[in-house]
Amino acid sequence: MDDRQMQIGEVAERTGLSLRTIRHYEDAGLVIPSARSQGGFRLYTERDVARLMVIRRMKPLGFSLDQMRDLLSATDRLDGGDPLDPAEREVLLDRVRAFERAATEQVERLRVQLRRAEDFAATLRGRLPESAPPA
Repeated sequence: MDDRQMQIGEVAERTGLSLRTIRHYEDAGLVIPSARSQGGFRLYTERDVARLMVIRRMKPLGFSLDQMRDLLSATDRLDGGDPLDPAEREVLLDRVRAFERAATEQVERLRVQLRRAEDFAATLRGRLPESAPPA
C-alpha cells in the first residue's frame, strides 16, 4: 500500500469527512495519524484513509463508535502480520460475519424506508398542478 503521507485537509477531501469529524474519530481512538510533521501536523497514509472510509460507511448504518472500534480491532488483528491460532482466527471472523449480517439487515431496512419516501414524493408530485395534464 502507498506509504505517502497526507495532511488532514487532503484526507478530509479524499474521504468527504470534515476536519472536525476526523479529529473526533481520532479522539475516540478509531483512527490515529500515522505520524506528525515537524510542525506538529497530523500525517495520514492510504491505510488511514481506508480506515476512515470504513468508519464513514458504518456511520449511516447506525453503528456506534464502540461497534466501529470492535470491527476495526477484529480486522486489524486479521490483517496484521502476527500469526493467529485457528480458534482466534475463527472468533475474529465470526465477529466480522456478525457485522456483515447487521449491515445487510440495516441496508434492507433503509431500502424499505427509501421506497416509502419515493412513494411519498411521487404522491406529492401527483398533487401538484404542473403534473396535471393541460386542459
